[in-house]
This record gives sequence, structure tokens and C-alpha cells, in this order.
Amino acid sequence: MIIGIDLGGTKITGAVFSPWGTVRCKQSALLEQRQGTDVGRLVRAVITQLIASSEADGGQVEAIGACVPGITNSKTGTVWAPNIPGWEDYPLQQELEAAFRPAQVHIASDRTCCILGESWKGAAQGCNNALFLAVGTGIGLGILADGRILHGHGDIAGATGWMALGAPYRETYKTCGCFETYASGNGIARQAQLRLKDGRYTKTLLRKKAPETITAEDVFCVYNRNNKDALAGQVMDKAIAMWGMAAANLVSLFNPEKIIWGGGVFGPATQYLQRIYEEAARWAQPVAIRQVRFEPSRLGGDAGLYGAGNLALMNKI
Repeated sequence: MIIGIDLGGTKITGAVFSPWGTVRCKQSALLEQRQGTDVGRLVRAVITQLIASSEADGGQVEAIGACVPGITNSKTGTVWAPNIPGWEDYPLQQELEAAFRPAQVHIASDRTCCILGESWKGAAQGCNNALFLAVGTGIGLGILADGRILHGHGDIAGATGWMALGAPYRETYKTCGCFETYASGNGIARQAQLRLKDGRYTKTLLRKKAPETITAEDVFCVYNRNNKDALAGQVMDKAIAMWGMAAANLVSLFNPEKIIWGGGVFGPATQYLQRIYEEAARWAQPVAIRQVRFEPSRLGGDAGLYGAGNLALMNKI
């Protein structure tokens, strides 16, 4: 048996997998404002419960994979997770190895785990070249190239939210990057909030809410009800254009078989995939864009969890 752990900004989900990818049992726990070592303690508690369930079922856990929302340092086993206070350089690998020997422990970023999950049990099965574009609070990219996961020199490969997709440079890009500013979940909400506050959009349905409470979901709802709504239309047309431009760059750079679109925004934005492809086709290398397929995630919110399980399975000696 193997264990996969998906650690997010608000909760932990864990599962025991058979070597064939069957979920034998599943556990979850809310972080509830925990920070630092308290989060590490909760991760260990979830794993302990999963091991007990596995042993009660006659199984033995041989490896543990963990999906984390940030950057993992493969040389030190430490984690930088900006959404978890106190996890600027957290020794997660060391803690889990000490607690669960002789089980092997392997840790990777959420974007890496998402493409590992989709290649194991999702939309990228059978692919040697596939990308997972995760669009949620931020934007990240899991990269499978010639059958191998790309991590980069400092394990930061796939920080796609920082793609430069337009000039001139603006100071607002300093905190999250150009792409993420306009096309992440937070970015879409923020763009709507800023436009609503300037007072020009008097007829938009988004005026029914206080600007600071508007979410990306609100923008989607208004746009889907009336795509002539000036504010929602401007924000969504910009996001769709950005998704298309980014996809074009990725297609030209990596020549993938598929781009898998996931995260909380895809979801509701899956309905725009044809428009995104058409925009990408304007910019991308013409042969490569005809070879690629844009598909929604098949695993949805469980892509990282399955990826953590696959991470453990792939590295099990």
C-alpha cells in the first residue's frame, strides 16, 4: 500500500492507494488557522489514521507521497508554502521520515502532483508530453516532457503565473506576475473590484455587491447570464485572451500532446476551452497547435491527491 497526502491552504486530504490506483480509504482534516509545527502535527495525525486503517485491512504502507502548495527543495526536503504561516523553510521531509520509518517519503509541489495524478488516472494517461495548467487562487504548471517531470534548477519550474504576456511592465506584477494578475481566480476578482470602484460601470449586475466582496465566481455568473455586461465582459475577455496567449507559448515551447486545464477556475471556465484554443491558435507555432488537445481535468480536486500517490509509487524501491 501507498499513501498520498494533498496539503492545501485550508485542509489536508489523504488516501491509501493500492499499487493499481484504487483508493482503499480516505481521510481529511481542516487546518482551522493552524500555523507552523501545528500543521506538521496535523499532517502526521492524518497519516497515522491512514496507516491504522490500512493495517486493519491487512495492508502495509511502504511509501508516502505528499503534495504541497508551494516549492519543495529536493536537496534539503524543506517546503516553502506561502499560504501556510510558518512554512517558509519547513522541514517536512525530515519530520515525516522520522515519524514513519521504514516507509519512504517523497514530496513535490502541487503543480507537479497534478500532472502526475492526471498521467496516472486522469486525462493524461498514455501521454509522454502533457501539461497541467492549474488555475485557482494562483496559476501553476505541471510539466511532463518526454516521459519525465521537469522540476528546474531550484524546483521552481512551472511558476507560470509569472509569464510576461503584455507590455508595459506594471508595478502590480511584482507580487504575483502578469498572467496571474489578470487570469487567476484572485486576479479575475481583483480586476472586477478595481473597475467597479472607478465608478464608470453603472449598469453592471456586479454593482449589487460591495466591491471588496466580489469573487471570480460572481464574475462568471454575471458573464454567463449576460455576456454584454460591460464590466464582466471586459474582465472575462481579458482572462480568456490571457489563457489563450499563455497556452500558445506553452504549445510552442513544449509541443505537448495535451494541455489539461484544472484548478478551481476550471471548473466553471471549462466552457471557454474552445475559445481559448481559438485564441491560442492565433499565436502558437502552427504545426504544434494542430497536434495538441485542450481537455479539462478528469480528477478535479483530487488530481493532487492521486499525484501524491503516484509520486510515492514511482519512487518506491
